[in-house]
Amino acid sequence: MEFRVFVEPQQGASYTDQLAVAQTAERLGYAAFFRSDHYLAMSGDGLPGPTDSWVTLGAIARETSQIRLGTLVTSATFRYPGPLAVAVAQVDEMSGGRVEFGLGSGWFEAEHQAYGIPFPSVRERFDRLTEQLAIVTGLWTTPPGETFDYSGAHYTIAGSPALPKPVQTPHPPIVIGGTGAKRTPELAAAYAAEFNLPFVSMEVAERQFQRVSDAVDAAGRAADSIVYSCAFVLCAGRDDAEVARRASVIGREVDEMRSNSPLVGTPAEIVDKLGPWAELGTQRVYAQMLDMSDLAHLELFAEEVLPQLR
Repeated sequence: MEFRVFVEPQQGASYTDQLAVAQTAERLGYAAFFRSDHYLAMSGDGLPGPTDSWVTLGAIARETSQIRLGTLVTSATFRYPGPLAVAVAQVDEMSGGRVEFGLGSGWFEAEHQAYGIPFPSVRERFDRLTEQLAIVTGLWTTPPGETFDYSGAHYTIAGSPALPKPVQTPHPPIVIGGTGAKRTPELAAAYAAEFNLPFVSMEVAERQFQRVSDAVDAAGRAADSIVYSCAFVLCAGRDDAEVARRASVIGREVDEMRSNSPLVGTPAEIVDKLGPWAELGTQRVYAQMLDMSDLAHLELFAEEVLPQLR
C-alpha cells in the first residue's frame, strides 16, 4: 500500500498550517499531500477562513521537492474549465511535475450559496463534469502550435492555443471518485489514472471497485492501468488513552470512528484492519488528518504503520 496525507483546510487552517503538514509528510516519507477543495466549514467557525486549493498548492510546490500534490477533489462548479486547465498546468510546472488532479461534480450546496456560486441539479453537475474532463484533457494534449475547439451544452472553446502545457505527459494523473453506479465508473474508465472512494464501507467499496473494473475492461484498458484508493479518517495512538485523546480533540467518538475507519486505533490494530482492504484491492490510502497541529500524529503513523504495509 501507498500512503498519502489528506487535509480539510476549510475546517480551520492557514496556509502556514498546511505547509507544515506537507513538509512534515515529505520528511516522513508519505507519497503525497492532498487537500480538499471547499470554501465553507462543515462544522465549527472555520477560522481563519478558507484557502483556495490551487493557490495553496502552487505555494507548497515551491516549498517542497519530492512529495506529490493534489486535490480530493476540485469541484467542477467552482471554475471554468479553461482557466482551471491553466492553473493546474502552472502548478505542475511550479512543482516540477508533481501534481495530481482530482475533479468531481461538487455536492456542498451551502458553500455555493455562501460564495455566490451557481449550484445546478445533480444531472447538470455531472454533465458539466463530463465536459470539463473532455476540455481540460483536450487542452493539455493538443500538440503545440495547434488549436483546440470544443462545443458542448455548457462550454464552448474556440481557437484556443491550449497553453500552457503541464510538465507531465500526456498530462497530470486524474483522480475520479464516488459511488455512482453508471456515469462515475464510465468517467473513471475514460479519464482516470486513479479511482478513489472516500469514507465508505468495505461492502460499498467492493461493489464500486468491481463496477469500475468492469468499465475499464469495457473501455479496452488494461486492468492494471488504474489505481484503486480509499480515504479514511486517521486517529492513531500508542494506546487507547492516546487514541481517545486525539478523538476528543477533533470532536469524534472513538467507537464511531473505529466502526467506519481502519485507521483508528493502535498501530497493531490499524495494520490488522488494513489487511482486508488490501485484499479487496485497495492500493493507495489517504489518511485524513483533521487536527493539523498534531504533527506527532503523522510521525507515529509513519514510524509504526507505514513500514509494515508498504
